[in-house]
Amino acid sequence: MPKLRRLAVPAAASLLALACGQAAAQQDCPKLGGVLALTGAQGAIGKVIADAGTLAVEHVNKAGGVKGCQVEFVVRDDTSQPSVGLDAARFLVDVQKVNAIVGLVGSGTALQVVNSVSVPNKIPTVACCAVTPALTKLAEEGKTGGYFFRTIPVARSTALVHAVTAIDKGYKKPVIMYINNDFGNGVAPDTKRAIEKLGGSVAGLVPYAENQPSYRSDVQKALAMNPDALILIGLSQDGTAVLRDWFALGGTQNVILHNTMRSPDVLKNVGEKFLEKAVGIDNAPASGPSAEAFSRDFQAAYNRPAVGPGLQTMYDAAAITLLAMQAAPKLDGPSIRDALRAVQDPQGEVVGTGVEGLKKGLDALKAGKKIRYVGATGPFTFDKNGDVIGPMLVWKVQGGNIVTERTFTTEEMQAIEKKVGL
Repeated sequence: MPKLRRLAVPAAASLLALACGQAAAQQDCPKLGGVLALTGAQGAIGKVIADAGTLAVEHVNKAGGVKGCQVEFVVRDDTSQPSVGLDAARFLVDVQKVNAIVGLVGSGTALQVVNSVSVPNKIPTVACCAVTPALTKLAEEGKTGGYFFRTIPVARSTALVHAVTAIDKGYKKPVIMYINNDFGNGVAPDTKRAIEKLGGSVAGLVPYAENQPSYRSDVQKALAMNPDALILIGLSQDGTAVLRDWFALGGTQNVILHNTMRSPDVLKNVGEKFLEKAVGIDNAPASGPSAEAFSRDFQAAYNRPAVGPGLQTMYDAAAITLLAMQAAPKLDGPSIRDALRAVQDPQGEVVGTGVEGLKKGLDALKAGKKIRYVGATGPFTFDKNGDVIGPMLVWKVQGGNIVTERTFTTEEMQAIEKKVGL
């Protein structure tokens, strides 16, 4: 894992000088914190997401580091629980003295961290995967201080694609099962409203509790509505369990899955034969040199394809934060916060992913030039609330592999959003 390079101090220096030297080193050299779900309900996807963040840090370090230092990436496991994530963030800020935080797979974790750690401590926080619209509302109310950003489109984008997919597939009466937390409570109602705005109807909404040994009663409640399809908005672990019970109780194979279940592990644990008619939604990886370079580098580093939720968005969260640290005149919260937008300058020199792409960006910043980071998710720009909008896709299972069935461009997503009017 990348390490922090500390300034050397002569052996003859006094204890006072040594202390001052170490303090200067910590002040001048950046430290990046990561709060990620490495275990628990989101652990299956969280560990791979963490790999994507580590890859970005390693690329920056190979490109020369930030402020002349090798960056240390300190990752803490939130065990897929918001309260644990909050403690992890506090440890990173209070003990590890990180300059910024990235990650935040769960929306509940993100809300607690932003409210209780990021804002009061002025720590820029860039989420890879938290999609709850509650964070947008906080920003609109001026409660984030501009310290919250995310590289993943807000939950409303996923709700729109769930709805369009249900309409396109001709499903007349889908039931929406969703995990009863900040994430599910944000996506499910918007999905229902979007389907109805597009002229469709929904059999009903069925919330379920996380980390249950069985979901048979919840599935039976959903099946009692006589749906012709299932829209499942959950996490990979509970989603797998719900699907097993759904198919065991005779549920239809007309299933639309959330991006959190776009994983070979879900396919393996549910069984491909049950998912032959299933489709899912996710953020679409961009095309172009930056996206292709990320995919090649991820495959080479981890011997697995860069397929799964949060990989591209996590890489971009770490990469753009480190570029902002280089651009910032000081390694304090306000400076890094402002620099996160500065490295997206539309008039700047375009820089991309990988060691070469990030070195180009770091060198340009050192030379006082403006840059525009185009990442693994393609070109993106933080709006006034720290949100982004981007392309989406519909995926399916074919020949034991997860493949793309359809892609929505950013422009198409904007048009759908306008038509639905959420």
